[in-house]
Amino acid sequence: MNLRGHSKEEPEVNLTSLIDVVLLLLIFFMITTSFVRETEIRLRLPEAETAPPASSDDALEITITTDGDYLVNGRQVINRRPVTLRRAMADVAGDRRDQTVVIRADARASHQSVVTAMDVAGRLGFMNINIATMEQGSGEER
Repeated sequence: MNLRGHSKEEPEVNLTSLIDVVLLLLIFFMITTSFVRETEIRLRLPEAETAPPASSDDALEITITTDGDYLVNGRQVINRRPVTLRRAMADVAGDRRDQTVVIRADARASHQSVVTAMDVAGRLGFMNINIATMEQGSGEER
């Protein structure tokens, strides 16, 4: 009787199928992540108040017409360029950046015109920017 143990062979794990599965999963995840919309931005939209906010007499008012022309406190700006709008706003506001900026845009004005006005006001350092709206059906401004 031979009491000596048999030389046991170590079990060998075949990694080929494991590598194939991992590679397929890697390819799958790489392809599906390219479908993610990176330009999508989550927005929290403001809600309209029932009562109009207290109006400030020293507010800087920017009016945007249907054609995209700008008026700063009732005075027409020479052209539609942001640089010109910036100069007009800086002349009217002076050194005061604590003023409220009220943007009154026609409903048919381009979105780009409104965004340009907001951008110029933000770059000048204005922190309080309001967009005037009309109450639906009554024609009363809010």
